[in-house]
Amino acid sequence: MLKFVDQSRKPPQKRDAKSRLGDFREIYTTYDETNANAQSARCSQCGVPFCQSHCPLTNDIPDWLRLAAEGRLKEAYALSSATNSMPEICGRICPQDRLCEGACVIEQSRHGAVTIGAVEQFITETAWSNGWVEPIKCGAPFGRSAGIIGAGPAGLAAAEELRKSGVDVVIYDRYDRAGGLLVYGIPNFKLEKNVVARRIARLEEAGVRFRLDFEVGRDARLGELQGRHDALLIATGVYKGRDLGLENENAAGVVAAIDYLTASNRKGFGDAVREFDNGDLDAAGKRVVVIGGGDTAMDCVRTAMRQGAEKVTCLYRRDRANMPGSARETANAEEEGVNFEWLAAPQAIETVTGRAHGVKAVRMRIGNRDASGRLAVEPIENYVFRLDADLVIKALGFEAEDLPALFGAPELKFTKRGAIATRTNSLETNISGVFAAGDIVRGASLVVWAIADGRRAAAEIITRLSSKTSALLAAE
Repeated sequence: MLKFVDQSRKPPQKRDAKSRLGDFREIYTTYDETNANAQSARCSQCGVPFCQSHCPLTNDIPDWLRLAAEGRLKEAYALSSATNSMPEICGRICPQDRLCEGACVIEQSRHGAVTIGAVEQFITETAWSNGWVEPIKCGAPFGRSAGIIGAGPAGLAAAEELRKSGVDVVIYDRYDRAGGLLVYGIPNFKLEKNVVARRIARLEEAGVRFRLDFEVGRDARLGELQGRHDALLIATGVYKGRDLGLENENAAGVVAAIDYLTASNRKGFGDAVREFDNGDLDAAGKRVVVIGGGDTAMDCVRTAMRQGAEKVTCLYRRDRANMPGSARETANAEEEGVNFEWLAAPQAIETVTGRAHGVKAVRMRIGNRDASGRLAVEPIENYVFRLDADLVIKALGFEAEDLPALFGAPELKFTKRGAIATRTNSLETNISGVFAAGDIVRGASLVVWAIADGRRAAAEIITRLSSKTSALLAAE
């Protein structure tokens, strides 16, 4: 270990921009064992592992890096998977530069962070290749069931933990495939779908039942599902895109990011998608403007480049240093030919015969810090410019849908910021026996946080159901 002084940081090989624009395959290769060992050995094994404390799952990163450096990969996988239900997925899509790698001690000393995410991916892919990813060991059944609404990362993580304790699990999802945003929101060039599919297959083999094309409220109200199960977990995520608040934002050619990405991912599966096939959600040959600066915006601009857009521009009202998305994804987008208009905010959508034809924007400047401590921005008077646009994609983030109305459960409480309200120090909602996890509780966030919340919710449900069973046995 401690090789960071004479061994430089070396991320996995990345396909060159020109070749990767020709397809939707992942752009990074997986380490071979020699490189994985060498990069793992750069870890300083510091006494206070900030990488671990900055990981939402508190993964035992230094220890599995040490095991990987020593070639003890089966043990490294056992340790990695003990705290993470999907380590190979997090290794691919976590913004490590904002989490573990950003907190790495040797990064702070300017030696370059350990490539934690890439090693995590290598360890787990090696485990899959060697048959070390064993079936889920289900606990003895004890006659209790849990229903999970949402087959995204929070719901999938919770289902695994519940089955380990012997709880029967049914997952309800309104889409035709399980996986949530892992399948329909994140493009293949970041996460190929077979990686998600094998995790879902492992859950099915463990007895988790999936009820797909199932809409709560349409096919059964929340109260009806309560009658079917001893506990419920709401893990729907947030899918309602934020509006621009501008005139003409509902014109033809102005689309929500989730609709655009879902259509692209469906085409990747070979589905017939009317809105894509008629050109509405296909960027081919178009001048595309994506409004927003997060990871979803980067997914949109990079997808548009692969679809053959004439020009792709990202319009963001802050500067590069204050962009909320991963710096790595922004750099990848620039390599692939995306144009960035920093410190620029949309003022109007211009249309011709009812269809988007351009975006009128104003230059911004950095102002004082706002109430949250973040640097505010303000428009520069009379500094207006225009961008040609045939397709405008709104990527301003997501909000929760009106679940009380959709679910036929007006008693379900929401917070002022638009998330499901939960009890103090708990993920239980105001309805007894109904829990919530992931973005629907914390707002639009990261997959790793959804996994952490799903595991935590499962632990609470297991405790509740076990205590109920104990009480019944005592009464008998």
